[in-house]
Amino acid sequence: MIKAVDLRKGKTIVHNDAIYTVHTATYVAKGNKGSYMSCKLKGLKDGNMHDVRFNVNDRVAIPFMESKELEYLYQEGENYVLMDNETYDQVTVSGDLFGDNLKFLKSNEQVSATICEGEMIQVELPMVVELEVSDAPPVVKGSTVTNQSKEAILETGAKIKVPPFIAIGEIIRVDTRTGEYMDRAK
Repeated sequence: MIKAVDLRKGKTIVHNDAIYTVHTATYVAKGNKGSYMSCKLKGLKDGNMHDVRFNVNDRVAIPFMESKELEYLYQEGENYVLMDNETYDQVTVSGDLFGDNLKFLKSNEQVSATICEGEMIQVELPMVVELEVSDAPPVVKGSTVTNQSKEAILETGAKIKVPPFIAIGEIIRVDTRTGEYMDRAK
């Protein structure tokens, strides 16, 4: 349990028997009337946003969260099959758990799953992934002098901006948080 005044963005809490992540938390001081925390909570199960007001001295429960390393195997319709690296058990999860990073997911990629009360609530890719460029416009001589970029299609189907010297077949590193080109893989 923590005090409501200690709530911050990204914190996971239990409120009204449901699990939420704090999207925003603002301290509001109202002079003689008392202070409170105005929060926007995002439901982990339904994804809906809720506006909630807590008294600064209210106690908020924090759920037990477990992190586990899994390996992505393959896609099965709208779902994705992951394998536990320790027990080799296979788990089928919804693509919604990956968020926007799904476009950078390739077979045999190691992912980190967050489990709360026995249920998988989020799957995260590593911060940097190495992907092969499957399609890109040809390299133009002299174009490395200017700071231009071109659109390339990666092996997963994702489209990103890359420098003009990147050619088809090269392995590049991509930041999964921003979706931006970082550098060539070594």
